[in-house]
Amino acid sequence: MAYVAGIDIGSVTAKAAIMEDDKVVSYHIAPSGANFRNAGQQVMEAALEKAGLTLSQIKGIVTTGYGAANVPYECRQVTEVSAQSRGVHHLFPSVRTVVDIGGQASKAIRVDERGRSTDFAVTEKCAAGSGRFLSVIAHVLQVPLLDIGALSLQGTKPVKFNTGCAVFSESEAISRVAEGARKEDILAGVHAAIAVKMASMLDRIRLQPDCAITGGGANDIGLVKALEEKIALKLMVPEEPLITAALRAALIARDAVVEAEKDASLSDKDRMDAMRRMREERMKERTRLINEALEREKKLRGAKY
Repeated sequence: MAYVAGIDIGSVTAKAAIMEDDKVVSYHIAPSGANFRNAGQQVMEAALEKAGLTLSQIKGIVTTGYGAANVPYECRQVTEVSAQSRGVHHLFPSVRTVVDIGGQASKAIRVDERGRSTDFAVTEKCAAGSGRFLSVIAHVLQVPLLDIGALSLQGTKPVKFNTGCAVFSESEAISRVAEGARKEDILAGVHAAIAVKMASMLDRIRLQPDCAITGGGANDIGLVKALEEKIALKLMVPEEPLITAALRAALIARDAVVEAEKDASLSDKDRMDAMRRMREERMKERTRLINEALEREKKLRGAKY
């Protein structure tokens, strides 16, 4: 089987995953920075180096994410919602709801038995409920971002936050520190606030178990626990929750390579029929993606601070 790759360029981190059949051969994660093109190239080259491969050995590449259009390779592009839902489904076929805590936006996605998204909600304004919210608070408290999860579990009196806005929460956190609140209690309060926000989004799409969590927030044990308590449901966490979208992108590339190999062995008539079916499928997929984008835009316009 050929090697394929998926690249996910998020607003905060870029990821690349290389696969052979259903096996992840290598992956790499790095900050996206200000140049998405360079970030895409960097993570791809690093993943290739880890796998001991060259770019010429990669038979297909699919991209997704905020900066997918900037990737410097000839490749197909898929939406973030589609990539997340199908990537999680590949890992956890029983999952019917996905919570993705991204750097600038978070999503709640309903998934069917085939891993297709059937409904979703997105929060982007003020970075409410996102990794940006956590980063701001960690900076104020001078606590490494990777340590806030465990530290928050030591909180005994979670501080209530009156805003979900990352900008205003910085001022609020500073005020709480000045009032003598413990770091542990402030962090516990932040996680509780995000959990309330995400639970509301899950209600909107009608949460259905099993439920998985992805994105950088999935590495925050305090946030995972706070959300589990809020929705009264155990969350499924991927071994590496940052690469699920890149994983699905690679799987799409794999399927395309398989179809191309099948076409090569067909007669002229069969090949024409296969091409017709492929065009029809692509038109259906394009229509679905357009409708998904329109629905997302509609929901973003209706989002509240």
